[in-house]
Amino acid sequence: MIRRFVAACGGVALGAAVLAGCVQMEVAYLNATDTIAFEADGNDLLVNGTLNSRSLAAFEQAMSDNPDVTRLVLLEVPGSVDDEVNLQLGHRVRDLGLDTHVTADSEIHSGGTDLFLAGVERSMEEGAVLGVHSWAVGNLQGRDLPKSDPEHAAYVSYTKRMLGSDAFYWFTLEAAPVQETHVMSAEEIAKYGLLTKPVERN
Repeated sequence: MIRRFVAACGGVALGAAVLAGCVQMEVAYLNATDTIAFEADGNDLLVNGTLNSRSLAAFEQAMSDNPDVTRLVLLEVPGSVDDEVNLQLGHRVRDLGLDTHVTADSEIHSGGTDLFLAGVERSMEEGAVLGVHSWAVGNLQGRDLPKSDPEHAAYVSYTKRMLGSDAFYWFTLEAAPVQETHVMSAEEIAKYGLLTKPVERN
């Protein structure tokens, strides 16, 4: 459930040796986790696995193969190892006007929850688990930085676009450190406007 895994690897200030090490670290992490998979089911695109550097390309291919898709259904999405790509994916989902949904058996965390926000219409069945926590780069966590730090900018912009406010982003930073996860309550989900439709009761 690591929300941001050595995301600074894309920074131009890093040397070649450090960049190579970052790539090796991401590959090692991905080898220890499920990678993302998109599978069409009628008008739904089922999403499973860890969001990573290949997520956007895999999504674009899935949409090209299944142009009738209108909704992403997030099932088991433990998080993201590349937040930069994950935010790009979320913007693309919104650009396409797709909806997002979580089922009663869904469990999404961190970057998975961020992706859920991208839906124009966002729905949830009772029993779904939505988890959040602070992002981190090495030992540095987002919650450790002042609000004025430019590292927050992409997240703030994304959250404002998806929800109309950045309040949810600041909430995630304080909800739990990166080593843990905070499962959102029904009250919190309602407070931060994550859903556009009432919870579907079983």
